[in-house]
Amino acid sequence: MKLELTDDRKRKLQDKLAVMFRDEFDENLSDFRASQMLELVLEAVGPSVYNQAVQDVRGYLQTRVDDLEGEIYWDEKT
Repeated sequence: MKLELTDDRKRKLQDKLAVMFRDEFDENLSDFRASQMLELVLEAVGPSVYNQAVQDVRGYLQTRVDDLEGEIYWDEKT
């Protein structure tokens, strides 16, 4: 599975990469090079970041589900 980004998000990330390279390495990236760099980063770390995010959400949701009884339990006093 390949991570797909909207064109707007890609453009923003490419711009951030270009700014970082300019500020940190005093090197100007063309749009093509920034695009290639973004693709490399997405391929290299994207799946790990995605999987970690899924695990984080799963843990959060599991905590909420575990607490569900305490949140909505209605005492059955008769």
